[in-house]
Formats: sequence, structure tokens, C-alpha cells
Amino acid sequence: MTNDRRGGAARRNAPRRQGGSRYPRTPKEEALSGRHQEQDHDDGDISSDVLVGRHPVREALRAERPISRIWIQEGASEGSLGEITGLARTRGVPVHSIPRMRLDEVAGRLPHQGIVAFVAVRPLLTLEDVEGLVRASAEPLVFILDGIQDPHNVGAILRVANAVAATAVIIPARGAAGLTPTVAKASAGAVEYVSVASVINVAQAVSRLKELGLFIYAADPEASVLYHHVNCRGAMGFVIGSEGSGVRPLVRERCDGLVRLPMLGQVASLNASTATAVLAFEVIRQRQIPKKP
Repeated sequence: MTNDRRGGAARRNAPRRQGGSRYPRTPKEEALSGRHQEQDHDDGDISSDVLVGRHPVREALRAERPISRIWIQEGASEGSLGEITGLARTRGVPVHSIPRMRLDEVAGRLPHQGIVAFVAVRPLLTLEDVEGLVRASAEPLVFILDGIQDPHNVGAILRVANAVAATAVIIPARGAAGLTPTVAKASAGAVEYVSVASVINVAQAVSRLKELGLFIYAADPEASVLYHHVNCRGAMGFVIGSEGSGVRPLVRERCDGLVRLPMLGQVASLNASTATAVLAFEVIRQRQIPKKP
């Protein structure tokens, strides 16, 4: 019997664990002709655009330019900020309320007028798009990232997803690294081939995927079940938690079970992208074993 909810396999409930969240990471920008360009300290290469000020952000939204997220100064809502917020909501762009000090860091000497926007490298899919991909796949495999803030980890996960021909990768719209050019560079080009969707509510996305027949497992270092003891044939997905707090409690509750990697040394866990790679290639290993007659 395959591990496919559409085949009638049994579910398991996941226990709770406390988690947390924080503001998105602050990019390191250098002012350049009314906009900024994010610079990664690891490699020193220019990698992303940041729009500064109300007019550039508003016109980018009107032109339907791909935007990963918008930061608005805490307590600011006067004038055109209300219009910009409405445009962002219409387009599904997440808006974060951020202390002025954070905006000052991003804008440098440029007048930000209480707002900056981070330009995405490509448009993101919706959960409805993922549903269509799942229905069209014989053995869908989906990775759900729950609050991973390190763009290098996200990029490496996209590279893994491409290597195993995953159906889709789902990222949260808030509190996590979006599809920035830093992510694209870390993916070694995989971002151009992987279907990436953004969702407001990760827990609801897990529930929806389960309704479509996927079995969803959360990676957790405290789980009692080893990852290779799970049947990976059929429709399935893995939730990968943030580096600090892991998978959030409500998301864990929605999963069918928890799995862990055996850690024999002094370090308690692997980083998110490495753990994803181990899980992904176990799926491929099991699926390539000929079925017994």
C-alpha cells in the first residue's frame, strides 16, 4: 500500500511544541539613484533591488512588478500609504509594520517617507496554483518552509527541490526569506525551474494539501520516527522549520507525523537545507526501488 491519502492510508497526529517568530532580516544596501541594491557580505556581489519612498513603491505596484514584501513604518498610515497598502493587499503582497530605525538602515541617506519595498526576482505562485500542479502529478512531492529566514538556506532548498523534481515549494508570505536575488543566487539557477508559492497561513496550506491526498510530515529532531522508516511512495510533503524554533505548534498539529534524522555526534541537528536534501533523496531512493509483484 502506498503512502497516499487518496489510497486510504491512516493518519497520525503530531504533538505540540512552542515556537517563535521575528522581523524579516535587514538587507545591507547601498544607496543608488533613488533605489538600493542589497549586498551580501559573504560574496560582495550586488544581488537585489529595494525601492525607497512612496512614489516608486506605488508605481511598482501599479505596474505589477514582482514584489516580495513591503515595509511600512510603525504607526504610519497618512496620505498615500493607505492607497499603497490597499494596492499591496489587492496584489497579495505582504506588508510588514517595521520600526523607523529599521527603515532608516535600509534607506540610508534617502528619504524613505515611511516605506520601502523589496523586489522579487520572479512572480510567486498561489496555493491554488500548487493544487493544480498536485492534481496533475502522479506522485506529488511538496516542501513547505515554515519561517526559514536565511536566504542561503532557502536557495539551497530550491536547488534540492529541482534536483529531485519536486512538485512545488511553499514559503510563508510573512516572517521568512522571500524570493530575493540572494536566494536566486544560492539556488544556482534552480529558482527558474522550481514552482514556488507564497501563502499567508502555512497551517491552512498543510490542511489543504492533506485534503488533496498528500501525507505531510514535519522534520523534527525530537521525533520518535526515523525518516527512512516512513513510506515515501505516493503523494507526500515535508515541512521544514526555521533554524531557531523549528516547525511552529499549529503547523505541527496539522501534520500527519514527525520524522527525524539520526544524529550521532555532538551537534543536535543539521541546517534546514541539508536536512531537506536528506529527506528529498530518501524519497527518490524509495520511489526508484522496483515494486514487488
